Amino acid sequence: MKTETAPKDILFQTAARLFYQNGYRTIGVDTIAAASGIGKMTLYRHFPSKDDLITAYLRHSNLVFWDQFEHITQDATTGLEKLQVFFEALQSYVLSLDCYGCPFINVAVEYPQVDYSGHQVALEHKRSVLAKFQHLAEQDGVRQPAMLASALFLLMDGAYVAARMFGASPDNPAAHLAETARLLIDGQCGVSKV
Repeated sequence: MKTETAPKDILFQTAARLFYQNGYRTIGVDTIAAASGIGKMTLYRHFPSKDDLITAYLRHSNLVFWDQFEHITQDATTGLEKLQVFFEALQSYVLSLDCYGCPFINVAVEYPQVDYSGHQVALEHKRSVLAKFQHLAEQDGVRQPAMLASALFLLMDGAYVAARMFGASPDNPAAHLAETARLLIDGQCGVSKV
C-alpha cells in the first residue's frame, strides 16, 4: 500500500528544489505554492514565513551534508584518508548536473546581513565543517592542522562556486579538485599518508 506524502513534506521538497536551483530571493511563496500544487494558506500553516522555510531548508541541508560525509568517509581509516575521499566524492558532485553550488554560500550571498536567520545557520554550518577538517588533520599529526583545514575549506567552497559558475562544463576548474586536495594534504605531511 502506497502512502501519500504529507502536504508539509511536498511543500518543503518543492521549496528545497526551487531554492537550490534558482536562489532564495527569486522564489516566492506563490511560486512554491503553484509548483507544489498546495495552497498558500497551507504553506503558511506549516511555515509562517518564507524566512522560516529558508531556515528549515538550510537546517535540513546541514543534516544531509553530515549524513553524506559520514557515508562517504566510513571506510577510511585515518583522518587524512577521510579528507581525501571526501574531496574525491565532492569532485564528482560539483562536476555533475545535479550541483547548483552550495546552499549555505548561496544564502550568504543573497542575504549578506549577518543577523539574518539563514545567514546564521549557514555560518554555523561552515564553522562546523572547518572544525571537522581541523579535527581530522589533528588526528594524523600534520604540521599545521589549522592551516590545512583552512586551505581545504577554501578549496571546497571554491569548488562549489565553480560548480555554480561553470556547471558541468569541461573547463570547470573543479576537475582538479581531488588532486589539489591531495597536494595540500601531502604538503602538510612531508610525504603522502593517503
